[in-house]
Amino acid sequence: MDLNFTAAEQSFREEVRSFLRAKLPAELSRKVLGGKRMEKGDFVRWQKLLHEQGWGAIAWPKAFGGAGWNAVQKNIFEEECADAGAPMQLPFGLVMVAPVIMAFGNPEQKQRFLPRIIDGTDWWCQGYSEPGSGSDLASLKMRAVRDGDHYVVSGQKTWTTLGQHADWIFCLVRTSTEGRQQAGISFLLIDMKTPGITVRPIIMLDGEHEINEVWFEDVKVPVENLIGEENKGWTYAKFLLGHERTGIAGVGRSKRELKKLKDIARKETANGRPLIEDQRFRDRIAQIELEIMALEITNLRVISAEGEEKRAPGPEASILKIKGSEIQQMLAELKMQALGHYALPHMHEALDAGWPGDPLMEAYADHAAPLTGHYFNYRKTSIYGGSNEIQKNIISQMILGL
Repeated sequence: MDLNFTAAEQSFREEVRSFLRAKLPAELSRKVLGGKRMEKGDFVRWQKLLHEQGWGAIAWPKAFGGAGWNAVQKNIFEEECADAGAPMQLPFGLVMVAPVIMAFGNPEQKQRFLPRIIDGTDWWCQGYSEPGSGSDLASLKMRAVRDGDHYVVSGQKTWTTLGQHADWIFCLVRTSTEGRQQAGISFLLIDMKTPGITVRPIIMLDGEHEINEVWFEDVKVPVENLIGEENKGWTYAKFLLGHERTGIAGVGRSKRELKKLKDIARKETANGRPLIEDQRFRDRIAQIELEIMALEITNLRVISAEGEEKRAPGPEASILKIKGSEIQQMLAELKMQALGHYALPHMHEALDAGWPGDPLMEAYADHAAPLTGHYFNYRKTSIYGGSNEIQKNIISQMILGL
C-alpha cells in the first residue's frame, strides 16, 4: 500500500496553505495557537470566510453547497487548518445535524436550514443528554406532546456545549411511552428564542462557561420541525452519533499538539539538558506519535468507506472515538509532565487575548498559561459522544459479535 501523497494531493495541500496564508486572520491564529479564549464572533467570522471560498462544508455533497472533497482532501485540509491555528469549525450544525437533515429531512427542511448552517447564520447546539440519561440515552424523559400543529415540549437537557450562543437546538424527545424505550423517541429542531426556554450555565473546573443546562417549560414547537417520522428518532440519533464520534478523533489537532510537546521537550531544563534527551520521555513521545499515525490511517479508511458506500460511519467510528480521545488526554498529560512546576498554576486571566504574560514563565509562556485548564477540559473527551466504555460495548457487539 502506497502511503505517500500523489502530486495532485500535494498540489491541493499547497492550495490550502496559500488560502490560509492569505485569509486566516492573524489574531484568530494567535488565539488558537496560544490556547486563548475563543468568542462566538471568532468562530462565525472564520466560517463565513470559508463559505466565501466555497469551503464552508468540506464533507457535504456539492448538491447542498459543500466542497464534495474526497477523504484525503478532507484530511489534508483539517491537518493544515490545525497546524496554521485556524479556529475549529463547530460540529453541531455542519457535522451533526446537517447530515441528519440531508438524509431524513423533507425538501422544505433542507432548503430552510442547510444554507443558514453553511454560511454561519445559525449556530446550533445539541440536546441529547439529560440528568440521569447520558450513556443510557434511551432512558431520556423530556416529553413532547402533540397539540394540533405543535408539540408542547417540557423537560431538561444538560451538558449542552456552547448553548448560550445557539440559535437552534436539535433535541431527542419522548413522544411515546409504549413498547421499548428506543421506539418512543422523536427528533425535533427547536428555535432557542421560543418562549419557555431557559439556559443556565455550568461552570467547569477551569472556570470557563462552555456547557449549560437547558430547561423547557411548555415550549411550543411547530410539527413541521419534526425530522422524519414520529417515534423514529432513535434511528436518526444513531446516524448522527456516527458522524460525531468520527469527528472526535481530531487527528489534525493532535498532530499540532504533538509538535507543541516536542517544542517543550527541546527547551533546556534547569540542569541545562533538554527533556528530549531523556530516553524514557523520548520513548513516550515516539509511542504517541506512532499511535497518531495509526489513528490517521484508520480515520482515512473510515471516511473513505463513508463516501464510497454512501452510509453513516458504523461501529468503526467507536474505534476512532476511543483512540482519538485517549490520545488527546495523553498529549495533555505529557505536556503537563514536560512543563513540570510551570504547568501547576491556572490563571483564568491568561486565557484573555490581551494578557501580557507572566515574566516568571517567559520561556514557556505560550504553553504553560492555558495548560492546566486544558488538561482538566480534556478529561471529558472519553465521556462525551458516548463514553469509551459504551463504545467498547458497541465494538464487542457489532464487530466481534459478543
